[in-house]
Amino acid sequence: QVQLVESGGGSVQAGESLRLSCAASTSAFSNYAAAWYRQAPGTQREYVAMITRFGSTTYADSVKGRFTISRDNAKNTVYLQMNSLKVEDTAVYYCHTHLYWGQGTQVTVSS
Repeated sequence: QVQLVESGGGSVQAGESLRLSCAASTSAFSNYAAAWYRQAPGTQREYVAMITRFGSTTYADSVKGRFTISRDNAKNTVYLQMNSLKVEDTAVYYCHTHLYWGQGTQVTVSS
């Protein structure tokens, strides 16, 4: 069983930045790709970004150029740097790796 704990969410104004962190409970985390998803009220969970175990990254078109996913395998942690935040980025953000999900962290962006 792998525990994933997200942190770093909060309330910001449009145009500001946040950095989310997801800490895994095991070093086995380094063997897997990791991803961020988000879910806004009344919508389905959607893919945001992914990083492979080797550091290759992909992004949803809606966040490309604004968000950056990275990982520190020594700390069993994956990050999501979110810049130029928009109101439509408001959602609960979830970390995902292998078979496991975190509990989510709320990001609220106001105009």
